[in-house]
Amino acid sequence: MSIATQDDQAPTGSGQSDEPMLTYVPARAWGTRAAAVLLSLAVVYFLVSIGGNANFGWSVVGEYLFDARILSGLYLTIWLTIVTMVIGVVLGTIFAVMAMSRNIVISTVADAYIWFFRGTPVLVQLIFWYNLGALFPELSIGIPFTSWGMSVPTNTLISPITAAVLGLGLNEGAYMSEIIRSGLLSVDPGQRQAATSLGMTSRKALWRIVLPQAMPVIIPPTGNQTIGMLKTSSLVSVISLSDLLYSAQTIYSRNFQTIPLLIVACLWYLLATTILSWVQNRIERHFARSRNAST
Repeated sequence: MSIATQDDQAPTGSGQSDEPMLTYVPARAWGTRAAAVLLSLAVVYFLVSIGGNANFGWSVVGEYLFDARILSGLYLTIWLTIVTMVIGVVLGTIFAVMAMSRNIVISTVADAYIWFFRGTPVLVQLIFWYNLGALFPELSIGIPFTSWGMSVPTNTLISPITAAVLGLGLNEGAYMSEIIRSGLLSVDPGQRQAATSLGMTSRKALWRIVLPQAMPVIIPPTGNQTIGMLKTSSLVSVISLSDLLYSAQTIYSRNFQTIPLLIVACLWYLLATTILSWVQNRIERHFARSRNAST
């Protein structure tokens, strides 16, 4: 910024300083304005080149955008995202508390769960659950040391939808465990000690005192995980589950309109992630107000 000096001196005895007054004039941001203009031109050129390119098959995109098969796949994708995130949050909370336990056995089991499911690709886990019948042809349930029991063929019990829920849910639980554990650790330990000094049990102190204060730390990464799960669910197409991507693949394998059908899938993914981002923003604002009100 530039500095302009005013030569007028304050009258003697007026109580004001005899030093010259300084006026700050911000420098003109010509570089920023030029960059904004160039970026705007580049964006307009990009949109015009895409919109005017007939090879994208925009007429085919409009034809299949609301196709019943695409909408059915979108419904399954959203359903999988909700179910697996619920499983992930529940398992994440349980294993986060277990990992923070002072009991070496409990914390070791939690650490082993997190280590395994975070260390192996989710695609491998999906294929493993889908082919579980090759390892265990039958799954048996019974009371130990008694003759009572029952067995079910594994391929009957582990359907593609079950394999998808198990693979995605267990994998998400490992990631959510670390997110929730970091949120719990962000709360001052004195909060738990104060709660127990008032007669609260450890469980009640966790749910009434610690978790509400940890939520502002937990919510943002949980929202990102939810958006990531929406897109990760497309991996279930490898086990022939008719999600959004698999539905698009089924259609373009018949009419050979690969690019337009992939654009249709991308448009629905973009819409779903935009809605999830808006919901995440609203939840973050809610907990931010709660935190500001308590401080």
